[in-house]
Amino acid sequence: MEDSKREPAGILYGVGTGPGDPELLTLKAVRILREADVIGIPSTKKEGCKAWQIAVQAVPEIEKKETLFVSFPMSRDPAVLERAHQEGAMQTAKLLDQGKSIAFLTLGDPSVYSTYCYLQKQIQNMGYGTVMVSGVPSFCAAAARLGISLGEQGEALHILPGSYPLEAGLGFSGTRVLMKSGKQIGAVKERLLAENCSSKMVENCGMPGERVIRRTEDIPEDAGYYSLIIVKDKEKWD
Repeated sequence: MEDSKREPAGILYGVGTGPGDPELLTLKAVRILREADVIGIPSTKKEGCKAWQIAVQAVPEIEKKETLFVSFPMSRDPAVLERAHQEGAMQTAKLLDQGKSIAFLTLGDPSVYSTYCYLQKQIQNMGYGTVMVSGVPSFCAAAARLGISLGEQGEALHILPGSYPLEAGLGFSGTRVLMKSGKQIGAVKERLLAENCSSKMVENCGMPGERVIRRTEDIPEDAGYYSLIIVKDKEKWD
């Protein structure tokens, strides 16, 4: 019986662009971007796509390459998301069938809350080859910007998305990283103050408009989507 999976004609690369500073792209990411036939971006246009803006500063020649636009709607409707993922996979597969390699851009690292992972699953299920190219995660870049350690010796490290129940997350021991709190930032600040938590925040790390906040009391309630808060026990900051 013949294998129902076709031989992959091209390879899909999920390329992490890091959090914002183009100098944080890895040498491997730069090489893949230069060698790829097509640049994929998680948007319907280049303008406003953070991953594209970072990558094109590091590798200007991608501006001349063929571009694959894949829409990832900001929706919680499973049917809407599934339809978008399937459409994106079909667009991608057409190019792979032409023998083209695709470097698909994603902020930070492709293995950490990235849109790329949804596309990768679809493409793998269709029998094509995929490769992840690691990027600097936002929480590592933010810690470096603050000049602090995320974990020492046996200290636990918890990475929590903005949708995670805050009360439960703050109950964990060790370092807690709160990612993409977005519109909930006011409530997050209020809870941190109520729990007497010691925290620091970096907004738009490595991007234009970067802000570094070193006290919970100073966290701005108008902070944007790319705001990352690091919470530790007070004695750990000493």
